[in-house]
Amino acid sequence: MTTRSPLRVERDGAVTILTLDRPEVLNAFNEALTEALNAAIADCAADAAIRAVVITGSGRAFSAGQDLDDRLAMIEKGGDLRLGDELRRRYHPVIATIRTMRKPVIAAVNGVAAGAGLGLAVACDVRVAAASASFRAAWARVGLVPDAGSAFFLPRLVGWGRALDMVLTGDPVSADDALRYGLATRLWP
Repeated sequence: MTTRSPLRVERDGAVTILTLDRPEVLNAFNEALTEALNAAIADCAADAAIRAVVITGSGRAFSAGQDLDDRLAMIEKGGDLRLGDELRRRYHPVIATIRTMRKPVIAAVNGVAAGAGLGLAVACDVRVAAASASFRAAWARVGLVPDAGSAFFLPRLVGWGRALDMVLTGDPVSADDALRYGLATRLWP
């Protein structure tokens, strides 16, 4: 039996499109997806023929963030879950490569970008939001703190006060508000 990849990689001329492809869980990050994304981003950075990278999600979401069931399964199997180590191993390489890549990385946000999904979006150079997009700093609602680069990038995009409000309330920010706040750089219908 063949397992479907959690990440689709497509080329359109000099543009590579990376599609998070776990629509049944709103493209939540599990081990396989973060590994595939790390490898694909590194390949894009190294390939001189690629001039731009677009990251998007399949189905009705960009990404709902970390798949908490994935982490719970690890704990139930007796695994040692050290969140700081997990962040450094799984998310930091993606964020660091995006930020140091010498080509633009565009987040095409369709539907929700929450938690680590928000972190991925705000690490990108440009965030284009569909009318259906929403941005949610949902960590407080599950007892966590901003991760995946969000604590660094979010205040720089929207200002300290608005970032703090987003993080403390976890309220969704619509595409229109995201554009007004500077979180989205443009909207598409």
